[in-house]
Amino acid sequence: MTENNPSFTVIVPAAGVGKRMLADRPKQYLKIGHKTVLEHTLEKLISHPRITRIIVALDPQDPYFDELPISQADWITRVDGGKERADSVLAGLTALDSHSWVAVHDAARPCVSLSDLDKLFRLFENNQGGGILAMPVKDTMKRAQSEDSKRVSNTVDRDGLWHALTPQFFPLAQLRQALSEALEQNVTITDEASAMEWAGWPVNLVEGSERNIKITRPDDLTLATFYISQEELTCE
Repeated sequence: MTENNPSFTVIVPAAGVGKRMLADRPKQYLKIGHKTVLEHTLEKLISHPRITRIIVALDPQDPYFDELPISQADWITRVDGGKERADSVLAGLTALDSHSWVAVHDAARPCVSLSDLDKLFRLFENNQGGGILAMPVKDTMKRAQSEDSKRVSNTVDRDGLWHALTPQFFPLAQLRQALSEALEQNVTITDEASAMEWAGWPVNLVEGSERNIKITRPDDLTLATFYISQEELTCE
């Protein structure tokens, strides 16, 4: 890759437990076909020509990753993740020094498309700041009376609302500084974009495919399995 057509590193935080899956292991280690969700995700990312390195942030006591054949790939770097997503991402950023931009992608999003990655990486070329893959909200949005309530408080205007997806793609130095300072000040960080927003940096929305689902509940695994099987049939 040249200076005008650089390669990129992707950080994949994978230290989570995934309690909502009600499974006997973290959701990234559930199987789709003969491979784990995490293997599908990593293989999809590295298949993009501009991605040459992936940093996987894992629970220090993770007993599963080293059992995967992909763990021996020379393009993977393993780092110890933290208690929260932001801690894991920051650990990955700390392991980098020479990359100007970096992407962060959920371990449980194995269906991201290469064409969406192409669109996201164009942010590097247009010099308008980093951004995220996202999808406009289509359904009517309801707010519950409280976090545990099943009773509607009010209807939320969906105009201008987007579902945040990943990857999220930003200049390395800006993202590292934003995350570090936010954590120091105990700011609630739900994704990388929220840290950049808090720090005052621009965040662009890049419309992505609705197939880029995050596997969170059992039904998501069924849908991801369908998408991946359709993709494999197309490639045959």
